[in-house]
Amino acid sequence: MSKAGVGSGGGAETASIEAARRAIRAGDRRALARTITAIESTRADQQKFGQQILDALLAHTGGATRVGVTGPPGVGKSSFIEALGLMLTGQGKRVAVLAVDPSSPRSGGSILGDKTRMERLAQDARAFIRPSPSGGALGGVAHRTREALLLCEAARHDVVLVETVGIGQSEIEVRSMVDFFAVLLQPGAGDELQGIKKGVLELADALVVNKADGEQRALAERTQSEHQQALQLLRPGSAAWQPKVLRASALEGTGISEFWDTVLAHRHALEASGEFTTRRNEQARAWMWTLLREGLEQSFHAAPEVATRIEALEAEVKESRTTPAAAARELLRVFRGDGH
Repeated sequence: MSKAGVGSGGGAETASIEAARRAIRAGDRRALARTITAIESTRADQQKFGQQILDALLAHTGGATRVGVTGPPGVGKSSFIEALGLMLTGQGKRVAVLAVDPSSPRSGGSILGDKTRMERLAQDARAFIRPSPSGGALGGVAHRTREALLLCEAARHDVVLVETVGIGQSEIEVRSMVDFFAVLLQPGAGDELQGIKKGVLELADALVVNKADGEQRALAERTQSEHQQALQLLRPGSAAWQPKVLRASALEGTGISEFWDTVLAHRHALEASGEFTTRRNEQARAWMWTLLREGLEQSFHAAPEVATRIEALEAEVKESRTTPAAAARELLRVFRGDGH
């Protein structure tokens, strides 16, 4: 992707967009990475250019199986994803991993660097790993993860795996962009029946007790049984699918193929019921509204008249000289240019 095309106009920009489109469709990982970087950029011209490339590729999206993986810190998400990715590339599939890292509070950049945590998968020619800083986005889901996912599909990846920072509000965000949502648990995580949110269990298509090896094997079996009982008390999120509780060991490579079989069985069940297409259509509609709210908020804060009033009104609210509702109405009045 030529940098000359970014921010340029006319035929040069059109040619650069077409060159990037062709390169991504041909599986050029550097072109894919540069386009994701453009979309994630805080520069408006870079964002626009990246979005134009995505628009040109939109007809080629939607073909991948989208899987979200989350779980508490230390549960072994990266090791599990690497084992799964290597198994899939070994079957001839092309795999993309979008790993959302915590952002550095100083630089805003990624801290963890999943390419170092998934060293073997990173060296696989059939794999593409993209660590993205969360940028303070809700629950650690990178701001442009959905667009990156679509670009990976356009680049002919068969499977896109989205790894989140950990248990938190990110589950709702990640669930809204994937087909299958897995929550990883530690052996002996019986306490998590209280500690893990009921909503997280309701979102999961599968719970996976990871690190089920060695001395922890028996403990993992008990944890699996406890969570199977817990799931029976909850209403499934889909009429076509009953969530499963599985065991796996990334270290030994056990349970990985069973997990993938579960992903495929889930997709088959949802496709047969018609829910698969409905869910994806609803995800696209919801994303439109997310972007609309985001754009409106940016426009609101960028309005000079609003900027001059925000600080004073915030002070009035803090000092109880006005109510939050009254302050909000005043800011909206200023934003709309309503003189009344």
